[in-house]
Amino acid sequence: MARIISGPETGADGRERGALPPATQGGAAVSSASNDHSLDRLIRKLQSIAILSDKERQALLSLPAKTRVLKAGHDIVREGDKPSQCCLILNGWACRYKLIGGGRRQILSFHVPGDIPDLQSLHIHTMDHSLAALSESTVAFIPHESMRDLTTRFPNLAAILWRDTLIDAAVFREWMVGMGRRDAFERIAHLFCELYLKLQAVGLAQSYRCSLPITQVDLADALGLSNVHVNRVLKEMREQHVVTLRGGALVIEAWDELMRACEFDPTYLHLEKGAAA
Repeated sequence: MARIISGPETGADGRERGALPPATQGGAAVSSASNDHSLDRLIRKLQSIAILSDKERQALLSLPAKTRVLKAGHDIVREGDKPSQCCLILNGWACRYKLIGGGRRQILSFHVPGDIPDLQSLHIHTMDHSLAALSESTVAFIPHESMRDLTTRFPNLAAILWRDTLIDAAVFREWMVGMGRRDAFERIAHLFCELYLKLQAVGLAQSYRCSLPITQVDLADALGLSNVHVNRVLKEMREQHVVTLRGGALVIEAWDELMRACEFDPTYLHLEKGAAA
């Protein structure tokens, strides 16, 4: 099993976000992860896009990891930081984002358990965007030196992690198509299809139902829409009995219809088991 060590967290700043410092710095105490959380989420995620050997699975489970429980809105890493560790989402949701003038936010991606959203920090040393918890989240921090040692000893794992970053780029391309060419209904429908399949791949969705702890403001900031427009589309989806989003839970009532409405093709996710069930 992974060596799980609790660690400190800084408090929130004036904007009610708290970027996490290196583990050697002090700060407010944070609850450690429960025994239900381990690096098994990472195994599940990587096995959704590739085949792992027993030795590779054991090597991943043996990674040293420090866990922290973060409140919604807390920054994990900020634009301009030079992190020395990667962040693995064990429980909860996170997002990449950038802020522009007037505090306007563009969400660049959503991340679910099993994702390592700042894996690129292994090779791109200065963060060009920020990463924050969207909901209360349990996060594991893995030192860069441990990740580099892992990829040196297990070249196939290095290839799988590279594959994961390439799939990440494919998701960015699909979001770009959505922002440029899909209408509001299609953008939201496409995102719901994507997120459902990602959650299903790591065992967090079934029977077209899943947790979706993101707000209408989050959807608006991710899809280039106004909050009012998002609200209108969600109401339309509900009235058409296609999708219901209420209380942080997503229910897809008409999967085939939802896919047709946005011409969703899951190929870009490159999942070993990409079909919904």
